[in-house]
Amino acid sequence: MNVLDAIRLKRSVRRFTPDPLSDDAARTILNAGRRAQSSKNTQPWQFVAVTERDILTQLSQTGDFAGHLAGAALGVVIVTPDDPDRRDWLMFDVGQAAAYMQLAAWELGIGSVIATIYHPDEAQAILGVPAGYRCDVALSFGFPADATVLTAPPKQGGRNPLDEMVHRERW
Repeated sequence: MNVLDAIRLKRSVRRFTPDPLSDDAARTILNAGRRAQSSKNTQPWQFVAVTERDILTQLSQTGDFAGHLAGAALGVVIVTPDDPDRRDWLMFDVGQAAAYMQLAAWELGIGSVIATIYHPDEAQAILGVPAGYRCDVALSFGFPADATVLTAPPKQGGRNPLDEMVHRERW
């Protein structure tokens, strides 16, 4: 699959089969996040990869819409320095790492979805993340419960037309 196809076809997947991911697949996904671009190449992230069901279930309760973590084969919590002065840039970098991981997973036939952790202190305690860091974002990965999502064409009207959102030279 080429990158443009992955971008066009990728869907959020919140329900997964109980099948585990191979170590190679998990490593490929994590390595894609590691390779993501970041502001001034600071690479400000650390990844906590979780496959233990009990921990995934606990993490699923740290965000109002994070329930999908409980059924994931792999959860990845992206941890960043707790630096309020750089918060906006850090979250932009987190988004880059998350997107790279999700696109790599999609190419492997693995679904994913992102979750905001609304209770980062709880996630930090669950994972044993040291002071000075934050846990604001988690990703769920797994084989889609509905495998047809991997081959379904994009829905008509699913995105705003490009001409309605692009302004040339000036607004």
